[in-house]
Amino acid sequence: MIVLGIETSCDETGIGVVRAEPGGSVTLLANEVASSVEEHARFGGVVPEVASRAHLQAMVPAAHRALATAGVTGRDVEAVAVTAGPGLTGALLVGVAAAKAYAAAWDVPLYGVNHLAAHVAVDTLQHGPLPPCLALLVSGGHSSLLDVPDLAGPVTPLGATIDDAAGEAFDKVARLLGLPFPGGPHIDRVARDGDRGAVAFPRGLTGPRDAPFDFSFSGLKTAVARHVEALERAGTPVPVADVAASFQEAVVDVLTAKAVRAARERGMDTVLLGGGVAANSRLRELAQERCAAAGIALRVPRPGLCTDNGAMVAALGAHLLVAGAQPSSLQLPADSSLPVTEVLV
Repeated sequence: MIVLGIETSCDETGIGVVRAEPGGSVTLLANEVASSVEEHARFGGVVPEVASRAHLQAMVPAAHRALATAGVTGRDVEAVAVTAGPGLTGALLVGVAAAKAYAAAWDVPLYGVNHLAAHVAVDTLQHGPLPPCLALLVSGGHSSLLDVPDLAGPVTPLGATIDDAAGEAFDKVARLLGLPFPGGPHIDRVARDGDRGAVAFPRGLTGPRDAPFDFSFSGLKTAVARHVEALERAGTPVPVADVAASFQEAVVDVLTAKAVRAARERGMDTVLLGGGVAANSRLRELAQERCAAAGIALRVPRPGLCTDNGAMVAALGAHLLVAGAQPSSLQLPADSSLPVTEVLV
């Protein structure tokens, strides 16, 4: 069974094609991504209208490339899956409209899926069937801890960011340090030459009375800003590598500690790390160290599957198709604030 997936929640136009087997295994056939990040870089962040127009221009060419790479045609596709939310409303609408058009033209079922759940499902393309797990999803818009008993749901949210997500904090701190957008890859690169213990930046929401599984990175971002401002007022050069490494360590320390604690308390022996920030080398390294020490298996997709892509949407759609889930209606809406508990719309 061939499933085509469409992802347009932010600034990547992703088209994925997978083959689902009746036994539940899913094989990746194509994963085309057209990114508009360079168009947003001069603004220092994603501009929703620019993203929407870029999706419109990239959608059909990306779909044609994906089908050609997979060696299939529209007549071979048995289902279409699309990110229905959460994300930027205008961007989501482009993907949802395209998915409806393809599903109607090919007369196949349509599955509107949750972006966050798709970040969990993508791991099956690399590591096979996923057991019940504790998912730590870290991206530009989300930092979440989820109890995932099954890909088809229901998903139980355990914690989330109360202000800036980790990816947002990376972008804002990169700007403070004079690094390009998007900030995550550049901070990761620069931090490799820095001292992680050079600056004792705060760890948000880690006190005994704080919500154990929620995240807060706004205070950390402010602490970095004040540190940089103090150095500049004193006429002291800013040690960019040390500040980047210390900031990065503060983020990944909190993320991994809370994930391991949640897994222990929920009695889970598998942690899944997903989302764009999961490509961060220090996050992957520390997560592996702490999970190994706790006797917990860690699953992390390769970096190319961590960032937003159509393969993750196709993978989730394939699992829903095999499970016999009820397809979405052609009246499927785009929901920018779709709750993580709603895997299929």
